[in-house]
Amino acid sequence: MHRITRRGALGAAAVAAALSVGLAGCSSSSSLAGNGSSSASASGSAASGAAKTIVVGSANFGENEILGYIYGGALADKGYTVSYKPAIGARAAYLPALQSGEINLVPEYAGSLLSYLDKTANAKSGDAVKAGIDAKVGTLNAKALDFAPAADSDSLNVTAAFAKSKGLTSIADLSKAGAITLAANPEFATRPDGIKGLQSVYGLKNITFKAINDGGGPTTLKALLANQVQVADIYSTTPSIQQNKLVTLTDPKNLFASQQVVPIVSTSKATSDLDTIVNGVSAKLTTADLLDLNTKASGSSKPDYQALATAWLKSKGL
Repeated sequence: MHRITRRGALGAAAVAAALSVGLAGCSSSSSLAGNGSSSASASGSAASGAAKTIVVGSANFGENEILGYIYGGALADKGYTVSYKPAIGARAAYLPALQSGEINLVPEYAGSLLSYLDKTANAKSGDAVKAGIDAKVGTLNAKALDFAPAADSDSLNVTAAFAKSKGLTSIADLSKAGAITLAANPEFATRPDGIKGLQSVYGLKNITFKAINDGGGPTTLKALLANQVQVADIYSTTPSIQQNKLVTLTDPKNLFASQQVVPIVSTSKATSDLDTIVNGVSAKLTTADLLDLNTKASGSSKPDYQALATAWLKSKGL
């Protein structure tokens, strides 16, 4: 899985490097257009006051950087002075930066954030995960804003042909698919929401597990398309899902914890004005949007992340 890079922890040396290089060297002041000047509102009035100066951070992978530029761009357009510290590192690097006030806003993934804040948490649904985060996020001197509909989570995928032949739309439907083989990273064999969860939550006894250690990447995809496996665990915003017209099976029993995008903001910056702007962005952000943005970001033209964010904001009237 991409869990190491997207949601995992760095070693001590890597964390130190990320903090010294990522925070000291990557800061840039930016307008919505990313030209390096102070941000201004659409009407041209400059943001004023410390409360309207925001430092937006992000983890060190493309999707999260784009999200940082999306939220920052929306705030810049409403008169905030926004600077960016992208690609800081993993959670063990950027959450301490948030706690100390070096950054003020960071896009997060709900279930993984809760697991980081509370090692005993077992919440699955969006509401339960949100309640868990709200109970713990104060330790970071921060608050969680609204969840976006968009989520970057484990997802079980099949080919369109296999879905049609077996009548599959949900994970529960796999019970009628006969003997099947599922590909995922090796830890899926022992994870509570892996093979064990498929058996205990969905009652599936017809699955053989095949470990492929590439995070739902090219080797996993090749095995799925060649029918060497019939089901593959691939992150829900991976471009190959869209590119190969895979069918993502729904998870009606919440086997996988909610991984909806949730902006985390410093309590010192969380005014009603900022909350309204950021929540308005989240309300329009879908998983399909993330898939599309990731697909564009991985294209041969390698577009600038901030340019992708700006284009998305314009497309949504933001």
